[in-house]
Amino acid sequence: MSFNTFGHMFRVTTFGESHGVAIGCVVDGCPPRIPLTVEEIQNDLDRRRPGQSRFTTQRQEADQVKILSGVMTNDSGQQVTTGAPIALVIENTDQRSKDYSEIKDKFRPGHADFTYEAKYSIRDYRGGGRSSARETAARVAAGAIARKIIPDVSVRGALVQMGPHKIDRANWDWDEVGRNPFFCPDKVKAAFFEGYLDDIRKRGSSIGAVVEVIAEGVPAGLGAPIYGKLDGDLASALMSINAVKGVEIGAGFGAAELHGEENADEIRMSNNGPVFLSNHAGGILGGISTGQTVVARFAVKPTSSILTPRRTIDKNGAETDIMTKGRHDPCVGIRAVPVGEAMMACVFADHVLRHRGQVG
Repeated sequence: MSFNTFGHMFRVTTFGESHGVAIGCVVDGCPPRIPLTVEEIQNDLDRRRPGQSRFTTQRQEADQVKILSGVMTNDSGQQVTTGAPIALVIENTDQRSKDYSEIKDKFRPGHADFTYEAKYSIRDYRGGGRSSARETAARVAAGAIARKIIPDVSVRGALVQMGPHKIDRANWDWDEVGRNPFFCPDKVKAAFFEGYLDDIRKRGSSIGAVVEVIAEGVPAGLGAPIYGKLDGDLASALMSINAVKGVEIGAGFGAAELHGEENADEIRMSNNGPVFLSNHAGGILGGISTGQTVVARFAVKPTSSILTPRRTIDKNGAETDIMTKGRHDPCVGIRAVPVGEAMMACVFADHVLRHRGQVG
């Protein structure tokens, strides 16, 4: 199985399965002498960790990360990167493979069961193996390292829509994101989501969501034409997250509804340099950052593992029904917020290093 690595100068390779002994990643290309502690990585992992509320899977994983290589203590007693590959590992401690034994020969609709079987003639039925969102914990760990490379760039994410219900952007409060279990910046809508998702959860169903990730402090000039576009790499990185079915930058699909006069981000000059009067482009023009805030959104489909019986076939081609038991997120988009942040941070770390390599 190839293609477990992403990035160019800042490269991340993830490994492990949902119900295996452990998951982890190897981060290559991190510059030396950057202070890095386990606690800094753990802080991001704790935001993604399962079982923190009734609105996420009740699988109880501590997600305690260990640094196996790539760091050492310097003469000042500070742990820093050495420039060597940084290997991180997270043990799986709460697997329940027996939950999947009854359906091991059936293809779960909406999951990668059928396609993995078609491609490899073998699949890990225990929670999906590599196709499980469990793998994203390793991405979040890598994202914590990426943030150390771009200290002047702030990457933050929020859940802005659940099902058909969108937040009121007039109520946007970044501090509120950390106060509710949905990473929602709208206090009023977060309160609504509690009852809304409770009803869905109790029915054994699931719902989709939209996550918005914003990067502030991005310098102008990151990215490159034609096949190294910053927005192209962001779209690819966000699209690689489990259950993501759509990505947009800036106005995104909404740009199709605008006239040219509305969509063009006009420019004026200030004492501090050029000032854009709007940001429909999402901070990227021609694949290169403008110095504005970079804005990306991605749509997360409903969790496919639900208690409602669905029609399917088994590996022998026989038609059957399936009901997926176990512990699953009623809205997987909630825990996708820190994953989206991590992927954006990794893309920016990669492009900062690539920019430095090309233009100094």
